[in-house]
Amino acid sequence: MQAFLKWTLETIRKEGSWMSWMEEKRLEWVPLAASRLQNLMNGHTFIVVTDEEREWFAHYMVSSINRNTSSRPLLPFVSLKTFFPNLDKLRSREEIVLLEDMLSLSFPNGYTLFYVGKSNDFKSQIAKQRDESFMWILDEQMQNSFYLSSSDELLDVKLIQLYKLMEKTIDALLFAEVSVEDE
Repeated sequence: MQAFLKWTLETIRKEGSWMSWMEEKRLEWVPLAASRLQNLMNGHTFIVVTDEEREWFAHYMVSSINRNTSSRPLLPFVSLKTFFPNLDKLRSREEIVLLEDMLSLSFPNGYTLFYVGKSNDFKSQIAKQRDESFMWILDEQMQNSFYLSSSDELLDVKLIQLYKLMEKTIDALLFAEVSVEDE
């Protein structure tokens, strides 16, 4: 079994120059992805939440993650907006607590909030409340999150590339090709 950091570097390099931007960010990516994807391996459901501008990405991720069912088991990824259509109406901390209570009851094996979007969007507060959230945050450096810039002309491409890297990582974890224990 290969170490996750080394595997990540090799995987990025195999993808060629179009993914070279990730080579320098891999040190930010590896510890975060290792701990959060371990939650998936431990039975957590990943609940995808995005800001309004990245709703397309939530749809893309949830519809793509289980496309390749012949080579791996189905993965528990759901969109919070699909699960809770009134998501855009939440406005207070109390409403977030009620939502968290519902999610805890709905997912007794645990869940990980997967937030992609700007830090100033109210929906980011849902993910920020949980230490185990997997966050790809735009325009703000935060501890335990992956930073991207909303002014990057290639942001949409980078989001899809990150998704593809995450999907390859999940496959490598499922098939014991990589170990995240020491990351």
